[in-house]
Amino acid sequence: MKEQFRAKLLLAGSMAVFGTIGIFRRYIPLGSSVLAMTRGFIGMLTLLLIMRVQRKRLAVQDIRRALLPLLASGVAMGADWILLFEAYNYTSIAVATLCYYMAPIFVIAASPFCLGERITGKKLLCILLAVAGMVFVSGVLQEGDASYTGVLLGLGAAVFYAAVIVINKKIQGVSAYDKTVVQLATAGTVLLPYVLLTETGAHAALTPPVIGLVLLVGAFHTGATYAVYFASIEKLPAQTVALFSYIDPALAVLLSAWVLREPLGGYELMGIVLILGATLLSELPERTPAKSAA
Repeated sequence: MKEQFRAKLLLAGSMAVFGTIGIFRRYIPLGSSVLAMTRGFIGMLTLLLIMRVQRKRLAVQDIRRALLPLLASGVAMGADWILLFEAYNYTSIAVATLCYYMAPIFVIAASPFCLGERITGKKLLCILLAVAGMVFVSGVLQEGDASYTGVLLGLGAAVFYAAVIVINKKIQGVSAYDKTVVQLATAGTVLLPYVLLTETGAHAALTPPVIGLVLLVGAFHTGATYAVYFASIEKLPAQTVALFSYIDPALAVLLSAWVLREPLGGYELMGIVLILGATLLSELPERTPAKSAA
């Protein structure tokens, strides 16, 4: 019981850290591709260092057997980060985060085609509730208040996040640490040539405070927090992990309002309830009909 309680605290802490990344993004004056690339490389190095301290080694043979899907998921992860960081630039952190949390709904919608899973009545209801929530959050019902660019970027990030989820479901026999190290390395490597070609003046913004924030996002928010996350989920049931994951968007929405003073109106609050409610409902187990007595 003590071990499970400690694991729950670690999981709650890691999800809370993930929920603050949008705040830090606001104070980093770098292009989204630069930040995504550095997050990938710094996170990978941090995770490798933690694995070394824990005396864990990369299972090279396992990685080789699943190299193509691992590389594909790494590319999707890089694209996911760029679009999410850009969404933060065009709309509120609350709206960007809620758009991003459409990813599980996208996975449900794609599951018959990608995973061979049937869409049940409950899953269809989740999709409809989430879409209704997106209508409220997007601002389309509020004249002159919509931020379509930020919403579309957030939804684009969700699509790539959903791709990472689907690909990871298909990767078997590779540990979570090994998977993440390869994905982070791939995300950083794929973005490197793009950054070199397009972000020629990025070094001018690298003041000591900015470097400190970039290191924090890469080492703490990515590498160290992934390590804590993996250590905790190994000791907890999947249902607990799914429920605790809602700390991330809930905290992001609250910080958006409290720290950055970003307005949250009635439509946005309704959208928050619908999207988070739909995603939470999708994680709850299906009821199986009781067998009649013979």
